[in-house]
Amino acid sequence: MSGRRDGPLMRNGGSSHSLWKSRIAAAIAVGVAVGCVFAILFPDGFLSVAGPPLQNRRLVNSQGESSSSSCESSERMNMLKSEYVAVSQKNAELKKEVRELMEKLKLAEQRNDQAQKQVLALGKQQKAGPFGTVKGLRTNPTVVPDESVNPRLAKILEKVAVNRELIVGLANSNVKEMLEVWFSNIKRVGILNYLVVALDEDTAKFCESNSVPVYKRDPDADVDSVGRTGGNHAVSGLKFRILREFLQLGYSVLLSDVDIVYLQNPFNHLYRDSDVESMTDGHDNRTAYGFDDVFDELRMGWARYAHTMRIWVYNSGFFYIRPTIPSIELLDRVAARLSRENAWDQAVFNEELFFPSHNGYDGLHAARRTMDFYLFMNSKVLFKTVRKDASLSKIKPVIVHVNYHPDKLPRMKAVVEYYVNGKEDALKPFPDGSDW
Repeated sequence: MSGRRDGPLMRNGGSSHSLWKSRIAAAIAVGVAVGCVFAILFPDGFLSVAGPPLQNRRLVNSQGESSSSSCESSERMNMLKSEYVAVSQKNAELKKEVRELMEKLKLAEQRNDQAQKQVLALGKQQKAGPFGTVKGLRTNPTVVPDESVNPRLAKILEKVAVNRELIVGLANSNVKEMLEVWFSNIKRVGILNYLVVALDEDTAKFCESNSVPVYKRDPDADVDSVGRTGGNHAVSGLKFRILREFLQLGYSVLLSDVDIVYLQNPFNHLYRDSDVESMTDGHDNRTAYGFDDVFDELRMGWARYAHTMRIWVYNSGFFYIRPTIPSIELLDRVAARLSRENAWDQAVFNEELFFPSHNGYDGLHAARRTMDFYLFMNSKVLFKTVRKDASLSKIKPVIVHVNYHPDKLPRMKAVVEYYVNGKEDALKPFPDGSDW
């Protein structure tokens, strides 16, 4: 039997194959090692050697873009700031306009609200009636009483007033004799609701000794200096300041000078439909209640006649005033003007009552009524007309105010003799006017 025989190649084939594998493994190991070395030495690759590293290029580009972007952002920011300032200014202007419009609206609403309150106080809103039947509102609502204004006076008025109204007279020691005639006739008529505002201590004591209701005000330098030494007109001017408290407390006042003789109870002859109801200085229907006075200016030719309205003034020494807002405003206006002007209180009283609103001046919106000049009689009417007329002399006035004559006390006493004691010739010794 014969055996297998291998050639030389076949005999060396196993060792040769193992060697080849070893060489491949060594090459791979060397490649990996070289790659690691290059990876450590040239992390950005071979091309980065020729120029700046990629990271640096990116940083440079980023910085350039950032610089450009920063400039653009700065310009944009400045533009936005300018726009913001402009918008802010415009917004401030709009806010101011809105605020002004809101204030105007609020004022209009307040006025409307006041008108509505007045309507509600006086009755329901109504449609206008047929022609000739429509009557406007003339009686303003009264204020809410505020006793905190003068608690001491409030307690006195609670005792003295009747139906929240009373006669109030101001007096100092200079008019003591007239004051006595004044309150003596008030008592004789049976009037209970009256009060003397004593402007000095002697007058207060005089009233107390005669059981006359009296109120002595708390010390007030401005008032006291006039009250102690002032004459009739000076004292008369104080009443507008003093009366305010009475109205704030919710009382209607029949203000009376002391040169007045009471022959009837005046509260039985008042209408109480206006803010102010006053006696007049007029002496007939025209002068007391108003008339068309035609002014003639010849050189105007066709237009030579100009029609004017005239009325004689209200007497500020005897008027009934209700506690309303227009009434209090009237007192404030007159008192304010008298404090800064050397003026007659009666003139100022009438100017504030009658002057209409015009440019630069807001007139007073107060309702007023003129008293019957035969019932609430001034001394001109009595001595010039009534005492000489048989029919008129039979009329018994409510009061006689000796306002037109300086010899007040003797004429007051003569009025009492004539109307109270029936002495028919009591008025004859006196002239129509005065001797000077």
